[in-house]
Amino acid sequence: MSAPAPFFERPGPRWFSIPAHRPFVDDLARGLLNALEPLGPEALPRATVLTPTRRGARALADAFLAVGGGRALLLPQIRPLGDLDEGEPPFEPGELSIDLPPAIASRRRRFELARLVVDHGSLLSFKPGPVQALELAKALSDFLDSCQIEEIPFEDKLDGLAEGDLAQHWQVSARFLKAVLRAWPERLKDLGLIDVSERRVRLLRALEKQWSETPPTEVLVAAGSTGTAPATADLLRVVAVAPKGAVVLPGLDEDLADTAWAKIEGTQGEQHPQGAMKRLLDRAGVSRADVRAWVPDVDSRGRWRRRIVNEALRPAEATADWLAQIASLRAEAPDLDPIAEGLTGFSVIAARAEEEAAGACALLLREALETPDKTAALVTPDQTLARRVMTRLQRWGVIPDSSAGAPLAAGGSAILALHFARLVEEPLNPVRLLAVAKHPLVLDEDEAPAAALLERKGLRGAAPGSAEVLRVRLKDAPEALALCERVLAAVDHAASPYADGYARPCQAAKALVEALEGLIAPPRLWAGGAGECLGALMAALIQDGEPLPGASPQAFADILDRLVNEETVRVGGATHPRLRILGAIEARLVRADRLVLAGLEEGVWPQGAPIDPFLSRPMRARLGLPPPERRVGLTAHDFAQAASAPDVVLVHCERRGGAPAVESRWLWRLKTLAAGAGLSLPRRDDVLDWVRALDAPEPYSPIKRPEPRPPVEDRPRRMAVTRVEALTRDPYAVWARDILKLYPLERPDEPVEARARGTAIHAAFEKFAETYPDAVPADAAGVFERFYIEALVGAGMPPTALAREKALAREAALWVADWERHRRASARKIVVEAEGRLELSINGRPFTLTAKADRIEPTADGTAHILDYKTGAAPSQKQVDTGFSPQLTLTAAILMNGGFPDLGSPAPGELTYVRVTGRKPAGEEQVRALSGGESEEAARKAMDGLVKLIARYDDPDEPYRSRVAPQFVKEHPGDYAHLARVFEWSTSGDDGEGE
Repeated sequence: MSAPAPFFERPGPRWFSIPAHRPFVDDLARGLLNALEPLGPEALPRATVLTPTRRGARALADAFLAVGGGRALLLPQIRPLGDLDEGEPPFEPGELSIDLPPAIASRRRRFELARLVVDHGSLLSFKPGPVQALELAKALSDFLDSCQIEEIPFEDKLDGLAEGDLAQHWQVSARFLKAVLRAWPERLKDLGLIDVSERRVRLLRALEKQWSETPPTEVLVAAGSTGTAPATADLLRVVAVAPKGAVVLPGLDEDLADTAWAKIEGTQGEQHPQGAMKRLLDRAGVSRADVRAWVPDVDSRGRWRRRIVNEALRPAEATADWLAQIASLRAEAPDLDPIAEGLTGFSVIAARAEEEAAGACALLLREALETPDKTAALVTPDQTLARRVMTRLQRWGVIPDSSAGAPLAAGGSAILALHFARLVEEPLNPVRLLAVAKHPLVLDEDEAPAAALLERKGLRGAAPGSAEVLRVRLKDAPEALALCERVLAAVDHAASPYADGYARPCQAAKALVEALEGLIAPPRLWAGGAGECLGALMAALIQDGEPLPGASPQAFADILDRLVNEETVRVGGATHPRLRILGAIEARLVRADRLVLAGLEEGVWPQGAPIDPFLSRPMRARLGLPPPERRVGLTAHDFAQAASAPDVVLVHCERRGGAPAVESRWLWRLKTLAAGAGLSLPRRDDVLDWVRALDAPEPYSPIKRPEPRPPVEDRPRRMAVTRVEALTRDPYAVWARDILKLYPLERPDEPVEARARGTAIHAAFEKFAETYPDAVPADAAGVFERFYIEALVGAGMPPTALAREKALAREAALWVADWERHRRASARKIVVEAEGRLELSINGRPFTLTAKADRIEPTADGTAHILDYKTGAAPSQKQVDTGFSPQLTLTAAILMNGGFPDLGSPAPGELTYVRVTGRKPAGEEQVRALSGGESEEAARKAMDGLVKLIARYDDPDEPYRSRVAPQFVKEHPGDYAHLARVFEWSTSGDDGEGE
């Protein structure tokens, strides 16, 4: 039997298809090699193959090596037609004898459009800032691309675009579009440039004209394209009628019933996977019956898989006869169940959430590597999921060939640049300053101790109010000061363009780059993929950012943040030869032995219709733009292609972002079709078991409440009354602080409002009493308010909080003035910040009790009132009576036993908390014990409790337990709760109740 004639010797036009279940590029390469190799070694390199994308071109080159058995081959000329993302022309204009201006760079285009947005901002209902202008410029770019790809002369259709009953904001949008889009061609003309999409379309049209007038005589094949753009579709038609031309379609459904094929039109047709190819064939005037098979299909199992997938994705109007179609399929193969046969090698995984889905995908890919020479690929439009899978694979030292790349925002140089831009906005922000000073690119190895000192001495606690304050903090740490000065000098240089508060982004970017290069040697700063990508972005801002409007430091940092987060770094280096991670479009041509299709949730795959800020659906229809559903149809075709592979696992999540997720409509249809045949899609729950087992923790065995028992000689024999309160409530805190000497570190940029308020009220009362020890001045409220504000500033309260405190201070001062007059009427004198001590002998060992009283008021009757200032909630009467808040009662005990030498041994009077807030009420007295016997009895009771408490801890077996008074944990969680792992042991039931 003679071999069939080569494809190019068949009568034209030549339209072919490779079934969805077949490996597209392998069959394409095999068909070309079989047809051209007999003609001699020069026949193949003279041929030209057009692919949709560059990755498809690389995949075809690899396929030639595979089908050629590894022998050396001179490959055909493989040229990508270009896709919407890359903007690459198929041929240089010189080859087509046309004169075209250069294409405008994508970033330059966006910056120029942002300038037009600002210039015409008066037509909008708001004034766009630099970041909003960039966002609107991106939407304008998408609109221009759509119009240029569809070859719609939008300039003639802008008038009357928003006529009718459209909402007011659409009319505003139409006026804005009209103004901007009429200014844009003039701007391009001034620049001597052209839009990328328009340039590509004109190149394709010129190529179509040239090949129509002078058809190429060598073999010409266009493969893998669905011809969604009119220029591409017309070029494919010309290729098909060329003397040796052919068009090879990906996955044309030849088995779809004619009635169902006819229904692929309108809005529903736009969403059908065969919609794009039906429009292509209709435009070329070719019927589906005229399309022939590229290679003979002998894979019966794959044929049934393809049939099932295509049946599941048929038009919605045609799904009513699903049962009839199932019966028809079974009638075609009476010796087997075609539905069950098609479902062989098909499985589903329902993960709980994205992280579990990533683990399942990684395990499926890793499992494939156990079979020699078996290849596997993850196909997903979700780049975040793809990156998670890459991270999971690294636990086994496996790095797949991924098209998802890595976000530039995760690169070290980009992180540094973003922190530095924010530091220019707030030069003394402790967190930002530390992030820059301790960044590995900035910090030399020998500077690590200096960075630690800078953090501990300079930047922990309240933010420094000025550079001078920071220098004072670091005066005893010269190495840290030098590091700080180096960073601040770079910040000053980066801030130099903002002389009047605003700078052109191009100037700000240049100053930022110079500042960074002053901190870091350029080879280190721009090294690696992330460094190169950031360098290209900054170069674009410097060279092409002139059109952007002036921006404040904050606005420029926002611009840089937005641009950095939109960039992707292509991951290079050695990758595993048998694993790939692909986008949905790339998987149209590339095939692996196992395909894992992930992200099958509504809104992910397929994505929801994009929101256009400028055009409503009626406005798009008036312009002649395709409906948003067309993109759904294209992604449906890509899904059908991938799902027809021999070994396919569909992965979806039950929840995304913590919210319930809806499984993809395609997965739902497949399940429904299988259920109609009395079957179900096989599940791979074993993979989920593996995922959960891999990350499962050890059996939960919480620690018990810590009970340290230090030696008796190390236990404290000198305590302030406030520390006695800590020993009563949380002995573990006393062990950690007073015995181990572990003091909590303040956080950088520690909020100081509550602490500053407490410090300031004490300082104001003290200064007021010292300045006016006798009579209260006439303007007492004004004096106290001034003292209070000065103390707040000295305590480090930030200006934003200080503005609020001034109003509260005024109300508080009025209350304090009246209160002082009332108190001094009966007080013999006012004693502030008095220090007292009492020496005791407990168990034959000395013990010292100390106190620092906020205020003591001796009276003429021989008693002395004790007062303590509070800005927050004061201890309740019950807490004082039960001994959990013994501060005032123990201070009274020291007083009555002569512990305050300058006051003698007066009987304690009232024990009072003075709460000052400035709110309603602005202040109040809260008396916890009255004069006379009540306060003396309370003092004696507190002293007895102290003796028993200290004696108890003189026992070497008595532990310093954590949180023995759990009822106060919400009020006083303590600085040592994390060290004591309170959450762990308290949730296990050992919470200290009953202590």
